[in-house]
Amino acid sequence: MRPKFEKIKSYKEFNKYYWYKEELQQICKELGIEYNGNKSELNNYVKEYFDGNIVKHQKKVSIKKTNNNLTLDTKLLEFGFAMRNEYRDFFGKQIGIKNFKYTADMAAALKKVRQTKDENFTVKNLIDVYLGKNDYAKYNNSSCQWNKFYQDFCNDSISMMFSNKIKAASILWKKVRDSDLEKIYSRNLYEKYKSELKSEQNR
Repeated sequence: MRPKFEKIKSYKEFNKYYWYKEELQQICKELGIEYNGNKSELNNYVKEYFDGNIVKHQKKVSIKKTNNNLTLDTKLLEFGFAMRNEYRDFFGKQIGIKNFKYTADMAAALKKVRQTKDENFTVKNLIDVYLGKNDYAKYNNSSCQWNKFYQDFCNDSISMMFSNKIKAASILWKKVRDSDLEKIYSRNLYEKYKSELKSEQNR
């Protein structure tokens, strides 16, 4: 079973277990370190803590929007840029595609610009992130572990026997979530706990 955080002695041990975002935020608050951000960022703050580096909590940057006219040289922080629909046509024209959509990596880059107060990052830099020419920031999808677990469970033909698939998957998920097992679904996991699943399904 997953131990209480205060019993954990290293980040390696900490990283064996699954933590919800709300749990990570609470841990960070109790440690007196930064507690804003996504799961990946919160995990990194905890890692820094174990490494002896304290990331202090910072107030969010207040951003003032200046005007609506984007150029390739527009600096995102100074402009107060946000990924709004009104700018999609501009990006689409610059890149040469219709129905442009912002990517997760672009969102990660914009978030990093705001957090680090990077005054030099421009619209062109953001376009380069979209095109894969700039790895300024990458979206970390580790927070999607449950979604992937549930999807894989549903893709297994064995899931057809359960009228409430999400309930069945959540029982298996809890087994790996609260352990140091890899946070993935497998048929072996089902075989190990199938009797418990069936008894739960009959309740």
